[in-house]
Amino acid sequence: MIKTLNFRPLSHTSALRKIVITSMLSATVAMSGCSLLSVYKIDLPQGTAITQTQAQKLKVGMNQNQVLYTLGSPAIRDTLEPNRWDYIYDYKAGTEGSRKGIADVKNASQHLVVYFDDNGLVTRIEGIESLPAS
Repeated sequence: MIKTLNFRPLSHTSALRKIVITSMLSATVAMSGCSLLSVYKIDLPQGTAITQTQAQKLKVGMNQNQVLYTLGSPAIRDTLEPNRWDYIYDYKAGTEGSRKGIADVKNASQHLVVYFDDNGLVTRIEGIESLPAS
């Protein structure tokens, strides 16, 4: 004798539960690849951002206080060579910088060097051409 299988209908709550679980899993998998859920990264500027306009205000014969007032503190004051100040600027764009399209500045490509004599007066300025115009 052959028995027939009787399928009992799924209850409304059981079917709804399966649909909700399936849709939540699908949404989780789909959203895991979206950039909206990525970690926020900060913009990372290092050093003093100096433009050519600011650097052209420097003149041979200025004292160290005038240079500090014009450009701010240098990134490097070498204790072995105290008559040389290095202004270096690097920038790594984070989330906000990437959205605005700001390019990275790497490997100290913006590097200004100011040399002083023993009296603390500027004798030479190098690297103005490596700075951005504005």
